[in-house]
Amino acid sequence: MKRSDILTPIGIFLGSTMILLGIYTNGGLGGAALFIQISSVIIVLGGLIAALLINFNLDEMKLLGKVLREAFRKNEHNLRELIDLFIKLSETARREGLLALENEVEEVEDPFIRKGVLLAVDGIEPEVINDIMTAEITAMEERHQRGRAILEKAGQYAPAWGMIGTLIGLVLMLNNLTQPETLGPSMAVALLTTFYGTVLANLVFLPMAAKLENKTDQEVFMKQIVIEGIIGVQSGQNPKILEEKLSAFLPEEDKEKEEDAEDEFVGETINEA
Repeated sequence: MKRSDILTPIGIFLGSTMILLGIYTNGGLGGAALFIQISSVIIVLGGLIAALLINFNLDEMKLLGKVLREAFRKNEHNLRELIDLFIKLSETARREGLLALENEVEEVEDPFIRKGVLLAVDGIEPEVINDIMTAEITAMEERHQRGRAILEKAGQYAPAWGMIGTLIGLVLMLNNLTQPETLGPSMAVALLTTFYGTVLANLVFLPMAAKLENKTDQEVFMKQIVIEGIIGVQSGQNPKILEEKLSAFLPEEDKEKEEDAEDEFVGETINEA
């Protein structure tokens, strides 16, 4: 089960809070009230939804809810656990043969790993396994890109619809030039739509799209390691060699922690002796 990514709501809350504090410190509660304009909200959100409906088909729009949920979920990838899994599979394959992996893989939750291991058990050539798994990664990237494109387009359209609302407000304001005392308040209202559109784009849509792109990159990275592990297991590589090979993908700080832990273990062993 995927856990929530707490940084996304924290970022949105923090950004909103800073904006509200900036408004409040300059104008108090009365100043904050000036930034609430229903007509501006209608123009920005209504225009944004209309533009997205024109840009995407119905099946793509149905992905929006799933895409938004994904931005609030945390990736559960653990590279060390993945390496340990392939070391275990390698040991089993060398001891009992590749067919024994069919039982081992039943406990694995990741369907990508299960598929790759079963291909190896079926005796598929390593080059073919690599092609099949790489094609699946490419298809996954394409699916993610289509979902992410909705947020990216929303980030582009929101400021534009804000500007449209501002232009509407300016036209109405200029139509009342005979009443100079209303020009200031009318100008403020006209600019609110640009404010709403810019905030939505730069605090919600574009940051979420960038986060999803980063998560896709991480998932692709992990799947590429899975391919290396599967081919290593199928070729009968020594578990120690396979561990060294896959450990090359670990971040430097994780490598240093493991080296420190090994040195500490060796030191304790020597002292006990």
